Amino acid sequence: MFVVIFGRPGCPFCVRAKELADKLKEERDDFNYRYVDIHAEGISKADLEKTVGKPVETVPQIFIDQEHIGGCTDFEAYAKENLGLFQ
Repeated sequence: MFVVIFGRPGCPFCVRAKELADKLKEERDDFNYRYVDIHAEGISKADLEKTVGKPVETVPQIFIDQEHIGGCTDFEAYAKENLGLFQ
């Protein structure tokens, strides 16, 4: 499983999503991720909307195996439901 997190500096939800990804990477052999700083990479909101395929109001925007799952709370729910986290 490969996760891509599009986030920005100073965003508490981006930090939370990255910390969750770090924890999953530490605990699971089948998990890896890439954090993309949209400011450092020069990615605009319009660019992100093209990638996501719908209007984007917030970051992070998170993809699991190239499928968009949503933001931080969606990622947390996915991890809890599918990856045995928080149990």
